[in-house]
Amino acid sequence: MKFLDQAKIYVRAGDGGAGAVSFRREKFIEFGGPDGGDGGRGGDVWAEAVPGLNTLIDYRYQQHFRAGKGQHGMGKNRTGASGKDVVLKLPVGTQILAEDKETLVADLTAPGQRVRLARGGNGGFGNSRFKSSTDQAPRRANPGQEGEERWLWLRLKLIADAGIVGLPNAGKSTLLSAVSAARPKIADYPFTTLHPVLGVVRAAGTEFVLADIPGLIEGAHAGAGIGDRFLGHIERCAVLLHLVDATQDDVAGAYRTIRNELERYGAGLADKPEVVALSKLDAVDPDAVADKVAAVAAVAGRTPLTLSAATGQGVEAAMRALVDEIRRVRKAEEAAEATMQGETKWQP
Repeated sequence: MKFLDQAKIYVRAGDGGAGAVSFRREKFIEFGGPDGGDGGRGGDVWAEAVPGLNTLIDYRYQQHFRAGKGQHGMGKNRTGASGKDVVLKLPVGTQILAEDKETLVADLTAPGQRVRLARGGNGGFGNSRFKSSTDQAPRRANPGQEGEERWLWLRLKLIADAGIVGLPNAGKSTLLSAVSAARPKIADYPFTTLHPVLGVVRAAGTEFVLADIPGLIEGAHAGAGIGDRFLGHIERCAVLLHLVDATQDDVAGAYRTIRNELERYGAGLADKPEVVALSKLDAVDPDAVADKVAAVAAVAGRTPLTLSAATGQGVEAAMRALVDEIRRVRKAEEAAEATMQGETKWQP
């Protein structure tokens, strides 16, 4: 299955059915009169978050979605049937934006969450609705209302607890494959990872979701390399795991490059808690490790962890550090939410 995290769609709700103009004309029936029924209501267009999906590829080949029209009213006061709704099945974490790509329409963050994207038109009144003491035989009925229509953008932001960032070939995919059942593509050339990959990690008696993001290079905010488009997938992460390739000559420069791209991207990524680690320790001269640790510590303001996904050295400690940070952030979020609910609770 191909990965797609952005798509543009057109949605149109169904038009309402027209009301009927009809009269009761039956032999030997004393009381006749208007009996035109109302038109049926047009169908709505809904979006629903469903588990088990992690791509928008279904909306790459079909972009137009139209709900059913309401049927017209009929004689004998029969109301037309309502139009059939259309439900778009979307992955959890999908944001729905207006055509300007800035106005947020909905953010589907939980399975089963539903939102109406376009409302169907109401059906028109039949002539029986217009009967009065001064007009016993009205010959008019209302047409149905038109359904809403709009262009929308779908943008998927995968929901993960932690995200791995770093330059290309920093060992991100190798680490993810070592700590989870995910099998991302691994090779000895840059930009092996072309789209985000998720894996479930079990560490310190708990489970969390770890995201591998395609590598960034200097100028990614301006479109260099793959660009920074995929950074949106770690906006929801509680913590970042910043991997620095220990085999590079300038490890401090590598760290600064990624930090600069995170700051230029915005969305609060530069302010997220960060666990810094030197990777590929097995390929570095042991005598040079201390100097590289000191160089990264000088620019990061903290002593980085050291690990090797190939040998497993330091991997468990790095995962425990991530678990500790995730727990701390989630507790802070729960406390803030509880405080907000307490402030908004009505009191006499």
